[in-house]
Amino acid sequence: MRLAFLIPAPDFREEWRWAFDVEAEALAKRGFAIDPIPWTEASDFSGYDLIVPLLVWGYFERYEEWLALLDRFERDRLPVVNPPSLLRWNSDKAYLAELAGKGVATVPTMAVDQCDEAALAAARRLFGTGQLIVKPPISAGAAGTHRLGAHDLLPDQHRGQRAIIQPMIESILGEGEYSLILFDGVLSHAVVKRPGAGDFRVQPHLGGTTVRCDPPPGGEALAQAALAQAPAAATYARVDMVAGDDRAMMIMELELVEPALFLGEAPEGRSPFAAAIWSAAERAAE
Repeated sequence: MRLAFLIPAPDFREEWRWAFDVEAEALAKRGFAIDPIPWTEASDFSGYDLIVPLLVWGYFERYEEWLALLDRFERDRLPVVNPPSLLRWNSDKAYLAELAGKGVATVPTMAVDQCDEAALAAARRLFGTGQLIVKPPISAGAAGTHRLGAHDLLPDQHRGQRAIIQPMIESILGEGEYSLILFDGVLSHAVVKRPGAGDFRVQPHLGGTTVRCDPPPGGEALAQAALAQAPAAATYARVDMVAGDDRAMMIMELELVEPALFLGEAPEGRSPFAAAIWSAAERAAE
């Protein structure tokens, strides 16, 4: 089978081969012929059995182009996993409020249309803490994410803009953030990501470290509950979660667009990953 593997734009500034190489190797071993295609330059998808947008890193910086590509996928009925409706839903962190409204344990979240000091004050009252995290609702890789203390000013980047405001979850600094990776709804493996010294962000390009681990207590059930509320089934999914003060897990984010799957840290995930993509291609051909 022939696979269109969407990768970052040529001018994308972060290293991405570490994720692509191990995923492409697993897919090639399963029998796929793989064409890496920059998602910003994708034009002719004829002849492909499946399109996989696992490395459309940077899509949030060219969001209108990304939405136009999703519209094209739907209009032309192209074989894509995850489904365009799921990709669109997951591209805006407003889905976190939807999950919370459906009873899924999530990190407390305030979504504001125009962020300002009044919004920060309201969030501090609501969450009962002066320590906040502010991030754009359309972002990835911790881009535009700021930690604000009780007396810190709002960064100009967020002023007057849509924003997601959350309390700082202290367990991230020591215990870390857990990621559970599921293929076709079945748990494959888990990792824990920890920030570098003096930071709160866990991404590798910001100094964070990632190691394989067992799922935290209650983590798998929470991941399943969150994915059950998504608008479509996910062939691949990464569910990020953290422990609250009461040690119960809370959803930090669902990563259903372009998650790092950490197949290097957990080689046992390579075979189920490739099998899930192969099954998706077979379903698309029916």
